[in-house]
Amino acid sequence: MTPILEVEDLTVRFPVGRNVFGRPRAMLTAVDRVSLAVPRHQTVGLVGESGSGKSTLGRAVLRLAAAESGRVTFDGVDITHLGARRLRPLRPRMHMVFQDPYSSLDPSWEVEDLVAEPLGTADPSASRAERRKAVVEALEHVGLSSAHLNRYAQQFSGGQRQRIAIARALVTRPDLVVCDEAVSALDVSTRSQIINLLEDLQRDFGLTYLFIAHDLALVRHVSDWIAVMYLGSIVEEGPAERVYEDPAHPYTRSLLSAIPRLDPSERSRERIVLAGEIPSPLAPPSGCRFRTRCPHAMEICAEVAPPAVPAPGGGWSACHLNGGDGGVGVALDKSGTAS
Repeated sequence: MTPILEVEDLTVRFPVGRNVFGRPRAMLTAVDRVSLAVPRHQTVGLVGESGSGKSTLGRAVLRLAAAESGRVTFDGVDITHLGARRLRPLRPRMHMVFQDPYSSLDPSWEVEDLVAEPLGTADPSASRAERRKAVVEALEHVGLSSAHLNRYAQQFSGGQRQRIAIARALVTRPDLVVCDEAVSALDVSTRSQIINLLEDLQRDFGLTYLFIAHDLALVRHVSDWIAVMYLGSIVEEGPAERVYEDPAHPYTRSLLSAIPRLDPSERSRERIVLAGEIPSPLAPPSGCRFRTRCPHAMEICAEVAPPAVPAPGGGWSACHLNGGDGGVGVALDKSGTAS
């Protein structure tokens, strides 16, 4: 499947603090040499804890955050450093649905104006009647109607607000939509409705999703492929079912073990409790970044960053336990215990 989005060795850093000369006191590396491909018409799930860099990566692929190095290619076009004039025709083809529908929608704007905003870039010459027609169609696709055009965002529930946000992303008929924790602020029943809506829209319009979340069970449900991110780097990738059923990296296993199990046959899976908090990206650990919390850390983990090695069932993981050092290889059983 041909990727519509390709990320190669992407690094994103932000200045932290300023000295008396106005220079940054330090640089925070939010995304560190990440590569990722998103096939057309599929969903790639990006999962990890808060602070892993996944939202920054999502913003960077849409040029909402600047890359320090690396490359982002959208539909064959390198957009990493593309100027505003040349980027403008591509903007309508890629959109983001943000996490919080309460803060991502301007409360002083009516729904018609909120949803129509991207059309100003997509088709500046369109008449007001043409824009209204496109807005109404987008609202109808997300379960709303023309009756909502002149209402304000604060008059809607959280689920309805997120439907408005999705309509705004949909109104230009994009190819790629980045969903950044798009359902995490919603209650369970509303979350299910929005997930079903996103799947229906993908089928109806041939959309491609980069779906960012911290919930591995949710990501597995919606994704064809999963990438697991920790402290700015991807530590494992693979087909969604393989990553969920047979994770190759200890960090992925810890995320999986935290998921409540309703199936009695799965309740025997041992809970893996990670030590401490995720380290600061200002001072990441040497070698393997996960080693300070990993229950299987070895001496080599502090010295050498493990390369990616193929995982049985597809994809790869970066872990010395899986032979990532070229010689050490320790199998993990289903509970995550070394054997």
